[in-house]
Amino acid sequence: MTNRLAHSNSLYLRKHAENPIDWWYWCDEALETARRENKPIFLSIGYSSCHWCTVMEGEAFSDWTIADYMNTYFLPIKVDREERPDLDSIYMQAVQLITGQGGWPLNVFVAPDDLVPFYGGTYFPVDPRYGRPGFLQVLQTVRNYYDTQPEKLQAIKGEILSSLHGAATLQATRSPGADILQNGLEYNTGILSAKTPGPSFPMIPYADVALRSRRFTHGSRYDARALSQQRGLVLSLGGIFDHVGGGFHRYTVDPTWTVPHFEKMLYDNGQIVEYLANLWADGVPEPAFERAIVLTVQWLQREMTAPEGYFYAAQDADSFINPTAAEPEEGAFYVWDYAQLTELLMPADLADLAEQFTVTQAGNFEGHNVLQRRHPGKLTNALELTLSKLFLLRYGAPADALPTFSPARNSQEAKSTGWAGRIPPVTDTKMIVAWNSLMISGLARAASVFQQPHYLDLAANAARFILQHQWVDDRFHRVNYDGKPAVLAQSEDYALFIKALLDLHQASVSLHSAPDSHPPHAFWLDRAVQVQAEFDEFLWSIELGGYYNTAARNDLLLRERSYADNATPAANGVAVANLVRLSLLSEDLSHLDKAEQTLQSFASVIEQSPQACPSLVAGLDWFHNHILIRTGQTQLTALATQYLPAAVYMMPTELPEGVVGLVCQGLSCREPAHSQAQFQAQIQASQNRA
Repeated sequence: MTNRLAHSNSLYLRKHAENPIDWWYWCDEALETARRENKPIFLSIGYSSCHWCTVMEGEAFSDWTIADYMNTYFLPIKVDREERPDLDSIYMQAVQLITGQGGWPLNVFVAPDDLVPFYGGTYFPVDPRYGRPGFLQVLQTVRNYYDTQPEKLQAIKGEILSSLHGAATLQATRSPGADILQNGLEYNTGILSAKTPGPSFPMIPYADVALRSRRFTHGSRYDARALSQQRGLVLSLGGIFDHVGGGFHRYTVDPTWTVPHFEKMLYDNGQIVEYLANLWADGVPEPAFERAIVLTVQWLQREMTAPEGYFYAAQDADSFINPTAAEPEEGAFYVWDYAQLTELLMPADLADLAEQFTVTQAGNFEGHNVLQRRHPGKLTNALELTLSKLFLLRYGAPADALPTFSPARNSQEAKSTGWAGRIPPVTDTKMIVAWNSLMISGLARAASVFQQPHYLDLAANAARFILQHQWVDDRFHRVNYDGKPAVLAQSEDYALFIKALLDLHQASVSLHSAPDSHPPHAFWLDRAVQVQAEFDEFLWSIELGGYYNTAARNDLLLRERSYADNATPAANGVAVANLVRLSLLSEDLSHLDKAEQTLQSFASVIEQSPQACPSLVAGLDWFHNHILIRTGQTQLTALATQYLPAAVYMMPTELPEGVVGLVCQGLSCREPAHSQAQFQAQIQASQNRA
């Protein structure tokens, strides 16, 4: 017997369709029912590839005793955070205020009359363990508190609501100056130097700031060059990277970057590809960086690209060992048994593999081996051949004979399809604009740095799909399910897609041999201007400055303007950089005005808590140090392979005779450069003038 979620578009919601809990999805009818029956709302938020979400679905949410109590005394609502990041952001902040930490599954108890949260947590086991109470006990305690302590309940709600409103209504102050920029660069570079005992995350917004900081070396406590390079090495050498099939996992559970949480998220991979390309461009030509990019693009094209050109959202951490297995196992698709390796490989090949990778009889993950490289540098042809044998074992075909790999869209497909190799993890095949945009940007940057037109082609195909399919009644939409757009776009969709369009424009300008199928580079700039106009119309805050997460709607506790980075960069930080770039490329200074207003609106955060907002710090760098470079095709191609983090490029119709290029900074231009040396000196001096 199924519940209301059975017909949802969301894979995550459908995973809960067989639960005995009488789940609702988030809608006006659910909220009104909770108010009418005076039932506190149990709001549970997660996503399809979340391991602990899957665990709780199979445990607490499948327990009939818990379901009976839940259905009687609460109104349970399930939300896919990938559809509604606005809801997730509000209630995640509340749980962090209540417990001091957050994560998914996010489980929150919400008052039905005003939607204010009053208690919450993450994973709750069925029975007390891991230092956590049993879920039924939690439900009973919360319901008793709701019924018998109304005054205390109101006081707690008041404190939480006050804190949430304070964060949402920051007032504008003066524009942050160069001193605030230097402080922000320093703080965020320092984040990468922290040694923590727990999990290791890519943290690309921080790594990006550290890479930017390499231009500013005077008086810094941190070696930004070493820290940014080290982040690239642990990503491309560590177990977080799939050295056989390509693609990056979401994080590792340890501080040594060895054992990953095995889900692969599109948003991580897009950011990491862009970061590694920028590291290479900044003079760190580490072969492991290029190999990681090449294999990730191959994984993207093989397993994550729809026939229509867009990119799928994510792959699960868990997969089935065989078709008769009752439950999937974490990492089963990716790990290697030593006995299996001894059967597959010759002794010399296995010894070579063990010399370069973490391969032992005991293993490093529950008796299995996660491959982690021991050394940087280029792998030998013999070792690449050995890794290709592991690919063949996993996929059942050689990499060059498997250009595409149809996804398993649910557990039933995973178990019933006759796979030639291992049973793959389930793939969430929805299209999310923000996440596609991050990958488009990564591909565009890698296309320029490595002069790879194929990367640009993949990026352009995805962007064209979004442009052609994600507008309904002249409004931009966030997700797409098998050709059907859904959910109005949020600020991160606008900001990241505008960035992607600008990155496509810059790659098209600079790539020496762009594919003939591409539109002229001006096409991408024109579309970026159009999407920015819609962003301004619906989400710009006239009163406060900056961009709201969503358009005004009745089912939200408040309208946030997100500025804090998490696994993805915050929309307002990305928007500042976009606006500065648009002002240079379109010569429309109203964009620069909005960039300044946005920085003013978040100035107190940038100054007092720069570690919370590395993307705003990067935007501040763009605001103070932006340059426009006008030069010919040959020069543009060469410049695109360099790391110039606050520069945009244009190809003029013609340059004055004898002029190599023009460098404009702020609202003024340097004298025309008549030599290559003068041109490069102007560019370098302009990049850190603040």
